[in-house]
Amino acid sequence: MGDSAYSFSLTTFSRTGKLLQIEYALNAVANGRTSLGICAKDGVVIATDKKLASALVDVDSVNKVEAVNKSCGFVYSGVGPDYRVLVRKARKSAQSYFRMYREDQPVSQLVKQTASVMQEYTQSGGVRPFGVSLLVAGCDGDGTPRLYQVDPSGAYFGWKATAIGKNYVNAKNFLEKRYQEDMELEDAIHTALLTLREGFEGEMNANNIELGVVRKSDGEFRLLTPEQVQDYLDEAN
Repeated sequence: MGDSAYSFSLTTFSRTGKLLQIEYALNAVANGRTSLGICAKDGVVIATDKKLASALVDVDSVNKVEAVNKSCGFVYSGVGPDYRVLVRKARKSAQSYFRMYREDQPVSQLVKQTASVMQEYTQSGGVRPFGVSLLVAGCDGDGTPRLYQVDPSGAYFGWKATAIGKNYVNAKNFLEKRYQEDMELEDAIHTALLTLREGFEGEMNANNIELGVVRKSDGEFRLLTPEQVQDYLDEAN
């Protein structure tokens, strides 16, 4: 009996030590639109391809980069509805922390909380894993910029720069060549756009790219407006 006999069971390991539903969830992530993040010395940028299936879809109704609290934001690749659930849970966690301590929840704690939620869905009956990977940008309590990746298994990692979704292998290779330890945020934004362009189908514009940044100077996460995104695209050209 091969691994296929275990492919529909979330809570049962196969004989080779795999939870196949988690692997399938990672396949869903790899089929999603490309997202990436870069942690610079003075901030973090997260960026994503927001190309839509039809020109008739209202672009303003689709958001892939979401602020969770003042100092932290998420972007995803994978299944959109699953992402909404995680964003809602993270916002509740952040608001609960703020009401108790009167300060924003550090990004490292928020990541652990979100990863714990995703891990619970890998060992519970009657559920399935979340079909998303997250990139989380924010600042810790001491103001240090941080970039994290959270996978469907509940595993999370800190990164200097990374990519998820379709074409993530080529995007990571591109980032490895371009990334520098002393990179500033403005350079990181340009590098993010150049990386997205590598595997982009069609023309990049302010309507099919989303950017979120958090600066060390003020510690606030901001979603860039279409006008700001277009300015960066013009500079990258």
